[in-house]
Amino acid sequence: MRVRTALAAGALLAAAVAVAPLAHARGADGLSVHGYGTVAEDSTVTLSGTYRCTDDSAGPVFVSSTLRQGNRSAGIGGTRAVCDGHLHEWVNTSVVKDPAYQPGAARVEATLVQLTAGGELGLPTPGFLAREESDVELH
Repeated sequence: MRVRTALAAGALLAAAVAVAPLAHARGADGLSVHGYGTVAEDSTVTLSGTYRCTDDSAGPVFVSSTLRQGNRSAGIGGTRAVCDGHLHEWVNTSVVKDPAYQPGAARVEATLVQLTAGGELGLPTPGFLAREESDVELH
């Protein structure tokens, strides 16, 4: 019986550790996507929204975005975040061709990600602070 209790306690601890980053993301850090984007004649895509983050002392924070339309998916830029606890606007732009995006319905996934030093090779490791997925209308 003690073994089962210990295993159950271990499973609960593992679950709590796995959920902890999500709880942090719902706290002071946050992210939103505006319900629209633009596609220019030269295939330049622009997406935007707002973010708030409080602490970048462990490493730089960025707002990344991915645009999906039909079976097409591409990363659209990345904005360096200012983590001062205030609400800020983010705008990501990228030229996407072959095939280009078209005006109409699409979906955006935006992520507030912090790069921290570490890892076995000394490479930056991403830590996800917030994530938002939203339907948008491309104009």
